[in-house]
Amino acid sequence: MSSIDRSQSVGGTRTYEVRTYGCQMNVHDSERLAGLLEDAGYVRAPEGADAADVVVFNTCAVRENADNKLYGNLGHLAPKKAARPGMQIAVGGCLAQKDRDTIVKKAPWVDVVFGTHNIGKLPVLLERARVQEEAQVEIAESLEAFPSTLPTRRESAYAAWVSISVGCNNTCTFCIVPALRGKEKDRRPGDILAEIEALVAEGVSEITLLGQNVNAYGSDIGDREAFSKLLRACGKIEGLERVRFTSPHPRDFTDDVIAAMAETPNVMPQLHMPLQSGSDTVLKAMRRSYRQERYLGIIEKVRAAIPHAAISTDIIVGFPGETDEDFEQTLHVVREARFAQAFTFQYSKRPGTPAAEMDGQIPKKVVQERYERLVALQEEISWEENKKQVGRTLELMVAEGEGRKDDSTHRLSGRAPDNRLVHFTKPDQEVRPGDVVTVEITYAAPHHLLAEGPVLDVRRTRAGDAWEKRNAEKAGKPAQPAGVLLGLPKIGVPEPLPVAASGCGCD
Repeated sequence: MSSIDRSQSVGGTRTYEVRTYGCQMNVHDSERLAGLLEDAGYVRAPEGADAADVVVFNTCAVRENADNKLYGNLGHLAPKKAARPGMQIAVGGCLAQKDRDTIVKKAPWVDVVFGTHNIGKLPVLLERARVQEEAQVEIAESLEAFPSTLPTRRESAYAAWVSISVGCNNTCTFCIVPALRGKEKDRRPGDILAEIEALVAEGVSEITLLGQNVNAYGSDIGDREAFSKLLRACGKIEGLERVRFTSPHPRDFTDDVIAAMAETPNVMPQLHMPLQSGSDTVLKAMRRSYRQERYLGIIEKVRAAIPHAAISTDIIVGFPGETDEDFEQTLHVVREARFAQAFTFQYSKRPGTPAAEMDGQIPKKVVQERYERLVALQEEISWEENKKQVGRTLELMVAEGEGRKDDSTHRLSGRAPDNRLVHFTKPDQEVRPGDVVTVEITYAAPHHLLAEGPVLDVRRTRAGDAWEKRNAEKAGKPAQPAGVLLGLPKIGVPEPLPVAASGCGCD
């Protein structure tokens, strides 16, 4: 999945387009890339522009088809660049960190290749490539500047990502991300809270704390309870209505974090807890440092402390050596945990990972059959869990661009505290993204809820004011994309059933 910032020449000013693939970390990095380019004098052009002066690919290396997708897109741009003097193409992100010189060899029309650690160098590298008229490949081996210190162009006026750490210290055998993002490096708590306070001052009312292994926060600064302390500190920030985080690791999910979630009112009753497999044998082969009993124990504790919590997960099907019994253990955990959602992946062999060299690679036909069974089971559970929401009265934060059929159904869409998507009847009074409405749930589908009755209450917010101000500033300017896609895989039964497009899937 991708989010796209488009541009074309505007009044002689050089323009840019950023194409993002992968996880939330990549989306956040792309906001920084856009901010860097605009700080350097570039402008973003209207949607539908045929080509920009600068096209930047922010890549992901987790899925098997990542390489093909990138080179296919680069090939599509080659004739456009040939016909447009001065056009530049840059490739960054995880795939650039992995492939380095290979990209320029396969696509010699690429001007800049930069890695995950030096995104702040993009404007300089573009200018150097233009002046020297040759490709610039610069891959830093360690972080040069924490991404959140760079300029940003946020897609949302009312919600924001806040990165609290980068890198990962885990050694999961299926994951290439630690090799590309490096060892975990934590930000100082004061810097994080200062950024959040600044965002709230701009009108942001919801933040999502980001980390490759978000709840391991503190390992780099020597405080095992740093993450729970950070959640509690977020609860003291006036005007911050909703706090979320992604993605935690079961190994580091401690009782103090559960207590902080339960006792901090603005920390939402939502948890994304990657499972990957329900089989202890497979978990050991994956080098996952927990087992089925530990995982289900965490779920039980969370539900005891936060009864209405919606829990989602990631699951890999067909890991090397997975037997029918191993897969049945995964189905068992799914039945016991009763996830609100599950992002399901067919195992994808990635060169450079230990799992790629393991014996017992599973035939595609077997993986497909297991995948379909898992999706069907989770579809049934998701629907059953959503039906439990019917009759509840919920506060929704009105969202932008989340209801694809809103125009035809005369509805609006919003997110419940537990992050469920709710489509609701459009009220007579104006409602803006970022505002909060109160509704009663009347119908449940597997992946969304409906509130078909009248809206019970509308609360105008500073976040809605911020959205309105931003849109007023855009008046007379080219239309912009309504929102940003998070790079998450689709849930439910795909048509047809493909390997799900993924976020990092490394948690």
